[in-house]
Amino acid sequence: MKNLTDSFVSLGHWPSAGSFGFNTDILATNPINLSVVLGVLIFFGKGVLNDLLDNRKQRILSTIRNSEELRRGAIEQLERARARLRKMEIEADEYRMNGYSEIEREKVNLINATSYSLEQLENYKNETLHFEQQRAINQVRQQVFQQALQGALGTLNSCLNSELHFRTISANIGILGAMEEITD
Repeated sequence: MKNLTDSFVSLGHWPSAGSFGFNTDILATNPINLSVVLGVLIFFGKGVLNDLLDNRKQRILSTIRNSEELRRGAIEQLERARARLRKMEIEADEYRMNGYSEIEREKVNLINATSYSLEQLENYKNETLHFEQQRAINQVRQQVFQQALQGALGTLNSCLNSELHFRTISANIGILGAMEEITD
């Protein structure tokens, strides 16, 4: 029995314990004592070790399940995000195409409006030129008429003497009298 107690206690020399201690010399220990100690450790340690391993296994399995659930959730979110991205890309393409067609429409409208405005300005310019030409022609006619009238009056005044003047008046009175007879 002394060897049994010695083998448990003597990991080093404990002077206060006296003869109780662990014997660390394997060759000096009894193989039966060692087998008993190992059997006790295995018997009692097996349950503790099994519990520790089971707990560790359960934690690992629960972590794996949680990771799988999180992975599935992340995959679902990724699919939803991809679907939203595809939808937004389609909408962006539609806006881009609508924007390009709207720009083209606005460009054509602007070109047409500018062309129309230029045409109207050209018409106004032509009308203004025609009006100014007519006014200039009328002014020239009026000046020519006034000069001709002044020239005729000057010629008549210089050529007419009282006898010629009297004969012209008489001839005109005769013409008027003849016209009066025809109308009666």
